Amino acid sequence: MLGERELDVMSVLWQMNSGTVAEVRDQLSTPLAYTTVLTILRNLEAKGFVRHTGEGKAHRYHPVLEKAKVSRSMLARVIETVFGGSPDLLLTHLVNSHKLSDEQLRRLRDAVSQQLTRRDPQAAKRNKP
Repeated sequence: MLGERELDVMSVLWQMNSGTVAEVRDQLSTPLAYTTVLTILRNLEAKGFVRHTGEGKAHRYHPVLEKAKVSRSMLARVIETVFGGSPDLLLTHLVNSHKLSDEQLRRLRDAVSQQLTRRDPQAAKRNKP
């Protein structure tokens, strides 16, 4: 699991594909000291999330894990620890506690409908609004 600042740094690396400490620091939305970013990158490397290559006197850090894999892992952890292992409670929470646009709600409905169709082609017909 990534902490908040670690996730911020990983997001920059995923966006840039790689970066030196200074490059990552410049792209962060929250200003952090150079040494703080360096420490975060070293911790991420120790955890296996990034690796580095030499670039002159600097190190260039590269993400090792894909964003989608980390996202799935973190979401699974949230579902397990916060929602008692129930993905439907997470979805219900999102729908009820966030002001979703009509378009966002339609996309959610369509995603659920597609899953129902894959499992039971007749179910989508029965559940059409």
